[in-house]
Amino acid sequence: MSIEVIKPGLQSSIQDRGRTGYMHLGVAKGGAMDPLSMTLANWLVGNAPTNPVLEICLLGPTLRFEQAVSVAVSGAKFELEVYNKEGVRSAVNVNQTIQLNSGDTLAFGKRLQGARAYMAVAATFNYSAVLGSCATHISAKFAGLEGRALQAGDQLSVSQCEVRETRNLPSHMTQQYSGNYILRCVPSVETTDFSSEQLSDFYATSYLLRSDSNRMGLRFDAEPLDMKHMDEMVSSGLSQGSVQLPSSGLPIISSVDGQTIGGYPRIANVISADLFALGQLVAGDKVNFCLVSLEQAHDIYASQQRQLAPYLDA
Repeated sequence: MSIEVIKPGLQSSIQDRGRTGYMHLGVAKGGAMDPLSMTLANWLVGNAPTNPVLEICLLGPTLRFEQAVSVAVSGAKFELEVYNKEGVRSAVNVNQTIQLNSGDTLAFGKRLQGARAYMAVAATFNYSAVLGSCATHISAKFAGLEGRALQAGDQLSVSQCEVRETRNLPSHMTQQYSGNYILRCVPSVETTDFSSEQLSDFYATSYLLRSDSNRMGLRFDAEPLDMKHMDEMVSSGLSQGSVQLPSSGLPIISSVDGQTIGGYPRIANVISADLFALGQLVAGDKVNFCLVSLEQAHDIYASQQRQLAPYLDA
């Protein structure tokens, strides 16, 4: 079976959990920017949490399905509509299983909240793994569908399509994307190189996400920090969530497709439990950073994993 791409959306791509163990070779982890929403979408159709999905950014696609199959959309809130071969239309919802018949078309409409939605399909995507992952690395142009975002006329190859039980995501597991976020951080490698005044200013400042942010990094505008007396440093490894401060005094957060090495001092690192939120930021969203201890970060992550545990089994 294939899924026909009628409209591709702004940047729709095949993603999964990404690839690990290759950063020393300059290969970023990649994968879904919001793995939490990816996991929940897969649970809604009875898939394993690591199954590849479509990551849909800001403007959604229109897709026609050749065979009956269960799908689900989680993450950013979109208006969704299904219409059949006769053109009869009906509204459907995110965060619940959507049962499609042969010939049905699923159309993403207005985006209501968040930046990225994840569409899971109760089927197998027929794309080969590259370095252990099907995740599309758009800037490096490999894996997924020819290493690129979807285009109109593409035929997504899937097999073993199934219609599975209808599930609804409980309200306590759905996210609300307000456009006003607090990102919790722990100290990073160069934190002690910053003065107490710089650190105080960083945590007291509200930052606005810039429109040139992407899957490589998130850039922010605000009153810049004074970086005049910061020493140059030797480039070293970067991890997802690293908050770098270049000479401009405006932070850049390294994201899933980000470079694996950098030479800007790192003032903080977004905690693992909050990394999913980076995938839902929209240009103009307001962000404040909040310092927590490493012990608190571990506790927050453990609590999040306990809450997510029921959704890790198909």
